Amino acid sequence: MTKPLRLVIFDVDGTLVDSQADIVAAMTIAFEAVGQPVPDRATILSIVGLSLDRAVLHLAPELSGQSHARMVEGYKEAYISLRAKTGAADTSPLYPGAREALDQLHAQENVLLGVATGKSRRGLDKLLEAHALGHMFVTQQVSDHHPSKPHPSMIETALSEAGVETDHAVMVGDTSFDMEMAQAAGVSGIGVSWGYHDVARLAAARQIVDRFTDLPAAIERVWKAGAE
Repeated sequence: MTKPLRLVIFDVDGTLVDSQADIVAAMTIAFEAVGQPVPDRATILSIVGLSLDRAVLHLAPELSGQSHARMVEGYKEAYISLRAKTGAADTSPLYPGAREALDQLHAQENVLLGVATGKSRRGLDKLLEAHALGHMFVTQQVSDHHPSKPHPSMIETALSEAGVETDHAVMVGDTSFDMEMAQAAGVSGIGVSWGYHDVARLAAARQIVDRFTDLPAAIERVWKAGAE
């Protein structure tokens, strides 16, 4: 019997790579550019996963649209500058075990991999190039072409591009935005505990994993439960 085609969709920041240093530094520069006090690290990291325009609106709702636009541009310029100094592979390193888990999943003939991220197309391309991961992901959804998470558009488009049904897909992420996006799209969410949201915020996840080495087995459990 032929195994059904399956899709594993990954968030990026806080799930595959630890990019918090550049995110916090770039957001600090963005706030300073409009003369506003800078939120603390935890507050800044709480919005990782949202599209940048939604993120600055969430962090500074009292500011005008013009100020938000300046912050978005300031963040983008700062992030590019910071990354250029040391390279994306160093500023956004893969979490321990990430590459091995990706290799293991990618080696399965009936499993496709995808990405759904709040990053821009340019930002994702640079990161995938730095870590030599671009060939692994058959579908890559970025903030340029979709509403911000947790809107299900990214997952819905990924499913369509991959030709996979909802019950044969999972979303792997570290934030409530990822898990709520998965829920809205009708796919199972697997939360990771090493990212930027506390595990308590991942209530919509079907399972939580603490190490990348545990992820392939967790994915199998979700799919097995769905087939019963």
